[in-house]
Amino acid sequence: MTEGFDSGVPSPARMYDYYLGGRDNFAADREAAEAVIASHPEQRQLARNNRAFLVRAVEHLAAAGITQFIDIGTGIPTSPTVHEVARRTHPDARVVYVDDDPVVLAHARAQLADDPALAVVDADMHDPDVITDHPDVARLIAFDRPVAVMFVAVLHFSAGDEPRRIVEHFRRRMVPGSYLVLSAGSSENLSDGELAEIHAAYARTPRGGHLRSRSEIEALFAGFALIEPGVVDVCRWRGFERPTHVSILAGVARRTDGPAADAPLPT
Repeated sequence: MTEGFDSGVPSPARMYDYYLGGRDNFAADREAAEAVIASHPEQRQLARNNRAFLVRAVEHLAAAGITQFIDIGTGIPTSPTVHEVARRTHPDARVVYVDDDPVVLAHARAQLADDPALAVVDADMHDPDVITDHPDVARLIAFDRPVAVMFVAVLHFSAGDEPRRIVEHFRRRMVPGSYLVLSAGSSENLSDGELAEIHAAYARTPRGGHLRSRSEIEALFAGFALIEPGVVDVCRWRGFERPTHVSILAGVARRTDGPAADAPLPT
């Protein structure tokens, strides 16, 4: 939950806004973001690739009949938002946006306040019970029907085995036919020196940055069946953006009745 806001502490959400060319950031965010860009000049392209993945994933799930979404670690609203994309197919789509950054919350609430089918929840993804028990989630999301739960470029701000615990909490609430949308920063192809530079740039953020191997990211989909093309760079998930040296790996997977690890990759 948001408390003790300090604009001198860089925020991953506001750094991401800066990468995308937004203006809702502070000097500390810009300084930390520029440190990343200095060592990895393709960072802006990487952010754009990740955003394009989000749009394609929501388009795919809306086409598959999903009408309710929980976007965790949503970041500062950037058009097209999840509900804008989903409502191209389902005008009645319901979306809950979750974040704990006060700037994100202020902008999201200002933009979405007049829509009763949308909600902005102030919660930390590390407290998943707070999210699933929140009255606005109960009002908009029916967990006895398929739902899409989204962790787009946020779990690399969680240390150790926390991402698996968080995802598993939601998996247990999701009925078969629900979907997990996930992208996370990868350590693939990076030298120890490059990893150190990235970790140093995010060290001033509240939880730091934690890039993971492909196998570690794939393990986050345990209990789900990946749809084609599996876990790939965000620019290759049904898209063709310019690849970058630093990669974000992404996948979309369906909650099934049986063990996902033994299931084929459906189209």
